[in-house]
Amino acid sequence: MSVLPLVFTSGWASGINAYAVVLLLGLFGATGMSDDVPQTLQRPEVLIAAGVLFLCEAVADKIPYVDSVWDSVHTVVRPLAGAWVGALLAGHSGSLSDVTAGLVGGSTALASHTVKAGTRMAVNTSPEPFSNFVLSAAEDLGVGAIVAFAMFHPRAAAIIAAVLLAGGLLTLVFLISRIRRFLRRRAQRREERRLASRSP
Repeated sequence: MSVLPLVFTSGWASGINAYAVVLLLGLFGATGMSDDVPQTLQRPEVLIAAGVLFLCEAVADKIPYVDSVWDSVHTVVRPLAGAWVGALLAGHSGSLSDVTAGLVGGSTALASHTVKAGTRMAVNTSPEPFSNFVLSAAEDLGVGAIVAFAMFHPRAAAIIAAVLLAGGLLTLVFLISRIRRFLRRRAQRREERRLASRSP
């Protein structure tokens, strides 16, 4: 069976929480629950690093505005992680070119990251902090569920990931005006702080 559905799903999930994907895949391989996981992802140092970074992301994602800063930094990290995991999966299975898998994983991760970062900007325009916590928890649970499901039903998981990605992109289109207002407000706040720091 082609590894493409698993590459696509792991790419989508990496765009939301790359560390959770690496950690979950590594644990599935290390515990013997799946033979589809490359040895690289099962190494103890990789699992420890992914676990620590997952905890950092779990905290940062739940704090308004900190989550947007975290997302900005991860605009590079998440697509690279998606490409790396995709290439590793392809190399392990031998059913797909490493370059093709890297492109699929990386581009899918970039698309889902764009949805996540844009949605977070829109949520940050809300005055209450609870929406960040709820959205972050839903993302973590969703990534965990889809990756686990993909290990046993890769094609069905890929279809679900594709539907979620398409739905997220459509939602983002509707949220663009809210995001623009958020960016204008943030620029205005920076300007006010700059003027306040100049005044005696």
